[in-house]
Amino acid sequence: MRFLTFEKDGQARPGLVTSNHTVVDLSPAGISSLLDLIEKGPEGIAAAGQYANTAIKESVPQHALSGLKLLAPIPRPRKLLCVGLNYRDHAIETNSEIPTVPTIFCKLATSVIGPGDNIVLPKVSKSPDYEAEFAFIIGRGGRHIKAEDWAQHVFGYTIVNDVSGRDYQKATSQWLMGKSFDTFAPMGPWIVTADEIPDPHNVDVQIEINGEQLQNSNTRELIFKIPDLIAFLSSVFTLEPGDIVSTGTPAGVGVARTPQRFLRPGDDVVVKIPAIGELRNPVVAEV
Repeated sequence: MRFLTFEKDGQARPGLVTSNHTVVDLSPAGISSLLDLIEKGPEGIAAAGQYANTAIKESVPQHALSGLKLLAPIPRPRKLLCVGLNYRDHAIETNSEIPTVPTIFCKLATSVIGPGDNIVLPKVSKSPDYEAEFAFIIGRGGRHIKAEDWAQHVFGYTIVNDVSGRDYQKATSQWLMGKSFDTFAPMGPWIVTADEIPDPHNVDVQIEINGEQLQNSNTRELIFKIPDLIAFLSSVFTLEPGDIVSTGTPAGVGVARTPQRFLRPGDDVVVKIPAIGELRNPVVAEV
C-alpha cells in the first residue's frame, strides 16, 4: 500500500493511493493522520485497506492524485534521524575514514517539506548541497531491539533529500545546524508499506538535477544496513512509531565534484527510487 498526506480545505488529511491513481481520504474512517495510522499498528493498516476497498466499491468520491497538494507523509515527525557516511563510495569521495560505528545526526522537524515545495537556499549559506536517500519509518517502537527482529519494527519506506549547508556543516564537529535549515528535508511523495519492498537492501537510489543524473547507486552498498541501525539506535533511546531514519547518501554529492556543484535557484531536483517513486522539488533563493 501507499499512504500519503494531502491538503484539503487547509487541513492535512491521510490518504491511500489506489491502483487507479486516485486517493481515498482515510479521515472518515477515524484515522486522523498517518502517524495515527502507524500507531494503530497492523490493525490500522487492515482497517484502512478495508475502508478504501469499501469506498471504491460503493463509489465514494475520490481525489485524482494529480490534482492534490501533497505534504510530507509525516509533516512533523517526532524524530528525523539520519546516517552520515553510510555508503562506502561516499565516505571515500569525501576523504573520510570508513566508519566502524554509525554516524548519527538529526534534522529538525521544521526542515521538513513535501513534494513540489520549494527548497529555499538560505542567504547565509554559500554551499547548499543535495543528498538522495532511502528512508524507513518505524512501526512498532521499542528499546534494545535485536537486529534479527528488525522487520517487525518497520512500517514502510519513503524518500528523503538530505539537503545540506556544507559551510555550516563543516564549521563545527556537530552537523545539526548545517542540516536543519528550513526546507532542507524534502520528503515523500508517500510511504510504501514494508510488504511492498521485500528486500530494502537492493533498492536503486538516484538523483537528477535539471535532467542530469548526479547520483546513482543501490542500497546494497550501505555500510550499516537497517538491522544494524535499528539495533544501534534503540540501544541508546526508544524508537517510537512514526520515527523516520534516513539511511545515508551515495557518491556524487556536489561538494565532492570537480568543479563543485551546489544547488542554484531555478534547479529542478528529482530524487528517484523506482521502488517508491519520485520526489521533485524546485529550488529558489531566500528573499
